[in-house]
Amino acid sequence: MLIEDILLEIFQTNLPLILLALLLVILVVKAVKIVPQSEQHVVERFGRLRAVMGPGINMIVPFIDRIAHKISILERQLPTASQDAITRDNVLVQVDTSVFYRIIEPEKTVYRIRDIDSAIATTVAGIVRAEIGKMDLDEVQSNRTALISTIKLLVEDAVDNWGIEVTRAEILDVNLDAATRAAMMQQLNAERARRAQVTEAEGKKRAVELAADAELYASEQTAKARRVLADAEAYATQVVATAIGENGLEAAQYQIALKQVEALNALGKGSGNQTILVPAQALEAFGDAFKLLKGRG
Repeated sequence: MLIEDILLEIFQTNLPLILLALLLVILVVKAVKIVPQSEQHVVERFGRLRAVMGPGINMIVPFIDRIAHKISILERQLPTASQDAITRDNVLVQVDTSVFYRIIEPEKTVYRIRDIDSAIATTVAGIVRAEIGKMDLDEVQSNRTALISTIKLLVEDAVDNWGIEVTRAEILDVNLDAATRAAMMQQLNAERARRAQVTEAEGKKRAVELAADAELYASEQTAKARRVLADAEAYATQVVATAIGENGLEAAQYQIALKQVEALNALGKGSGNQTILVPAQALEAFGDAFKLLKGRG
């Protein structure tokens, strides 16, 4: 009993100090706030914005300031959204989009917009419809990268007052209705058939061109051969003329006699049993030719 009385007396005597120490501990706990690396905290004082606390140790005024919002600053992805759009050439398409963003100014996000995800999704849907309406279907399919860049820039401008940064905007797919797909398949098949016909026609045209080139080449070679023969005959004639000029009539008679003998040999080489009638004048000419050749020999 003596020890309990002593402790009770000490407690009663130091009660104010104990209460003061306990109050100090509570104040420290309430004043010191540790913010995680991936968050920012919005602090209000009497319902008004006081400060935005970044990651690390921060101090507030206990019982006066309060943390009203804890905002994650990690990059977020909106759920994939599908919206209908009509292209410039009046084709109905269904576009699947996805947007990535992160909050960089929490005070704007919490005080200027109620549902940030829904607001961004609505903005993206409107921009996608407007931009696709300016393009033909072929341009939508072929210029998807440029379309994505345009959509990203327009979304960034639209949400600038909401304190967020759009990091990426993606067009995941562009779907067509069944009737449009069937029409496009017919058009594709027709285009393939047209290309096949063009290829076949070009092949035939090339074959005709090659045949014409071959005929032209053959004609050129024939003409060239004829020119060579003509040159040879001209040369031979020139040689004979030169010989006549140098040796006179005797050289000409020798050439004539030579031709007559060659003709007679050709007649004698005929096939089968034949009887050849030669006029007397021809025999005399052949006799003269033999004499002349004999004299030359």
